[in-house]
Amino acid sequence: MKILVTAFEPFGGESINPALEAVKRLEDSIGEHEITKLEIPTVFHDSIETINTTLAQGNYDAVLAVGQAGGRSALTPERVGINIDDARIPDNKGQQPIDTPIQPNGAPAYFSNMPVKKMTEAIKQVGFPASLSNTAGTFVCNHILYQLGYLAEHSYPNLLFGFIHVPFIPEQVTTKPETPSMSIETMTKGLTAAIKAISYEKDIKVALGQTH
Repeated sequence: MKILVTAFEPFGGESINPALEAVKRLEDSIGEHEITKLEIPTVFHDSIETINTTLAQGNYDAVLAVGQAGGRSALTPERVGINIDDARIPDNKGQQPIDTPIQPNGAPAYFSNMPVKKMTEAIKQVGFPASLSNTAGTFVCNHILYQLGYLAEHSYPNLLFGFIHVPFIPEQVTTKPETPSMSIETMTKGLTAAIKAISYEKDIKVALGQTH
C-alpha cells in the first residue's frame, strides 16, 4: 500500500512540532507499505490544498495526517472529523480550489475509514500509551481530517484516511508544569506500529470509548 503521511509545521509560538519530527524519522518502508512524507502548513485550507496537490501527483492508497495535541499523554488515533468549515474546499484532483460554502451543504462529519481501533491496539502492543479519541478538536487538525473525508467521498473513492495526535515532547514542557510529554523516539515507534496496522480489512470489535 502506498501511504502519504503528513505532519504540520510548528505553530502557536513553538519552535518545533513533535508530529513533524516523528514523521521525519519514519522509515520509507513500513511493513508492506511504501511511505511518502509531507510537511503541511498549520493553516486552514492551505493545508488541505497542499495534500490535495500531492494526491493528484501520485497513486496513493491512504493518507495519514499527524498533529500535536499538547496536554495529551498518549498517541491518539482520531475517530471523526466534524464540519466546522465555512470557507472553500479543494476541487477534484488537485485543481484550483473553488469558493464553496460547505457548512450548510457538506456532511456533518466524516468518520475515518482506517481501522482506528486496530491501530490503537497495535500501539499498545508495542508497549506505548494509546487511546482512541472521539474529538480531533476544532483547529486545523480537525479541519484536515474532515477535508480528507470530503476528498475521499468526492474525488478518491478508494482512499483510506485518518489522523493521529501526538503529545508534547519533553523540551516543550519545561515551562509547563505537570504537562505530559513523550519522546520523539517513542512517538516514531508508536506511529510505525499504527501504520503497520493500516489495511482495507474491517476494524476489530472492541470497546475503546472514554467517559470524558
